[in-house]
Amino acid sequence: MRVLVADAVSDAGVAALAEHFDVDVRTGLTRPELLDVIPLYDGVVVRSATTLDAGVLAAGTRLKVIARAGIGLDNVDLAAATARGVLVCNAPQSNVISAAEHTVALMLALARNVPQADRSLREGQWRRSEFEGMELHGKILGVLGLGRVGTLVAQRCSAFGMPLVAYDPYVTAERAARLGVELAATVPALCAQADVLTVHLPKTAETVGIVGLPELRSMKAGARVINTARGGIVDEDALYTAVSEGWIAGAALDVYSTEPMTDSKIFALDNVVVTPHLGASTSEAQDKAGTMAAESVVLALQGEFVPSAVNVQIAAAVGEQVRPFLPLVEKLGRLFTALNASQRRAGSASAAPLTVEYVGRIAEEDTQALTLSALKGLLRDVVHEPVTFVNAPLLAEERGVTLSTLASPAARDYVSLVRVTDGSFGVAGTLAGPGNRHRLVEVWGYDVDMEPADHMVFFRYVDRPGVIGVIGTKLGAAGVNIAGMQVGRREAGGEQVVALSVDSPAPAEVVGDIAASIGASAAQAVDLT
Repeated sequence: MRVLVADAVSDAGVAALAEHFDVDVRTGLTRPELLDVIPLYDGVVVRSATTLDAGVLAAGTRLKVIARAGIGLDNVDLAAATARGVLVCNAPQSNVISAAEHTVALMLALARNVPQADRSLREGQWRRSEFEGMELHGKILGVLGLGRVGTLVAQRCSAFGMPLVAYDPYVTAERAARLGVELAATVPALCAQADVLTVHLPKTAETVGIVGLPELRSMKAGARVINTARGGIVDEDALYTAVSEGWIAGAALDVYSTEPMTDSKIFALDNVVVTPHLGASTSEAQDKAGTMAAESVVLALQGEFVPSAVNVQIAAAVGEQVRPFLPLVEKLGRLFTALNASQRRAGSASAAPLTVEYVGRIAEEDTQALTLSALKGLLRDVVHEPVTFVNAPLLAEERGVTLSTLASPAARDYVSLVRVTDGSFGVAGTLAGPGNRHRLVEVWGYDVDMEPADHMVFFRYVDRPGVIGVIGTKLGAAGVNIAGMQVGRREAGGEQVVALSVDSPAPAEVVGDIAASIGASAAQAVDLT
């Protein structure tokens, strides 16, 4: 068998492939050149430079596996690969140690003014008194996102004698306690406590700008902010204002809202340390990425199980009655995660174990695949790497997420119903009609009946006249068109839920303004694109 290495991969990765296959290292191929040679190969290894789109995959008639020596898969057409039966895998853990260590390096450089002092001394100046630093010992580390990298940073900073506080609504109190971390209830609460805030969240519609002007203004004057996760999670305009006006003492950035970034007003600030996205730039990380990708290719071409596969298709082994529910149940998991974020911001979410309830005829089927699909949806928008049927249980275990099932063959209102719940609130859905159309029938425990849309907005508030008009007026003023609406309530004058499908994303500031205007106890925009 032949394998093409189309991008620069470590020598160790190439050597691991060469032990089993004929390997050609041909980097920098143009698209016409790639189209010309791809039919010769059974496997291909890429990083981020080579794009494997539908056309290239169609030309790769022998292709069985694509391996990405890294995490991101933006340059691989997953749908086209899946349709052609090509397994796609990545190396999601290859750079976590390097990313964590770079975070700590930036933290120390920021605390002790290392870049500024180095630059000054090279310019012939001896300015000891001007570069007084800060000890990390005894300072509170605020960790925004307690995933793999966030956990490694917390463990390393614990050795410095730093008390650890974190915000991550998807990590249980028990897991945090095992790590020696105290959980903050909200992002603002974390920011207010932290002497050093370090960001380790995936970039999603929910997390973009999650550290903005209000959060930065709430921080201590001597606090520092570090972002090595993704650009845009910390609002860079707000950060510039906070540092330049002295709200906080400094910042360190490795990532930016637009990359490559070589001209930013932030770069002019003396108390900011910047690097050009170096988190994974170590020889060890590159070796791991190459060898992990090679190991996956070897397993795939030998017909063995590939743990890092991101497009494993299990539907062929799923019963005809279950298969149509797979995308619906994953969607319910994503909705639960998004709506639970709103609950947590409102201080009313529980940390109870999660349950997937199967009601009616579906409860009589083998629902193991559906439970994995729910787990995929629950985790998809809160972790960095692609979530698959293969890695979802491991990612859940790492975050302390437990998921049980409950089967109730006796149905009341629907032939089959699936509900994701933590016992205090849930979301539920069913399939309708011969086309198996998705129907959302329960939100926050209130009955609704609507088709889930790519863009939705949910509000919970006390029922009274005029509220719907306020919601419509403010969304209209923001240019957001309402495509459909459902209201669920238990009694007149009590609390009710309004669920809206909209034609475009509802900006977070608009949703927040509406929530404040109507006195909503919970509000959430959801983007399922």
